[in-house]
Amino acid sequence: MARTPDVLTYESSSRSDPATAWALVARPARWPEWAPHLRGAWGLGDPEVREGARGAARLLGVVPVPATITRTVPGRLWTWRVGPVELDHRVEPRAGGGCVVGVDMRAPAPLEAVLRGTYGPVVALLVAHLARVAERS
Repeated sequence: MARTPDVLTYESSSRSDPATAWALVARPARWPEWAPHLRGAWGLGDPEVREGARGAARLLGVVPVPATITRTVPGRLWTWRVGPVELDHRVEPRAGGGCVVGVDMRAPAPLEAVLRGTYGPVVALLVAHLARVAERS
């Protein structure tokens, strides 16, 4: 679902405490728990992602994908740039408990259209899986 024409937004509600969801999304060592294609990272921060960090994420245990952490709001949001794509990973507390976990993607218009039809559905599944894993953690 697109929130604005230039941002692809994917989110899911979780009964999880926001801090639990944050630990899953902001700690590279925990990424494989909810995103099986991500096998960790190096240089992006330890134990949590760190603004200004440059490194790589490991896809499928083999392929390094260069990335830069461009912004962090501890406990709430972190953003990274992977090539021409910028992705926000966010955790928002819900009134009454639980949280919403989400990923927002921004890319140049031609690439955004491709992402919407290819990687977007994968991100939607990953965000829903993150919400479920957080509930079990």
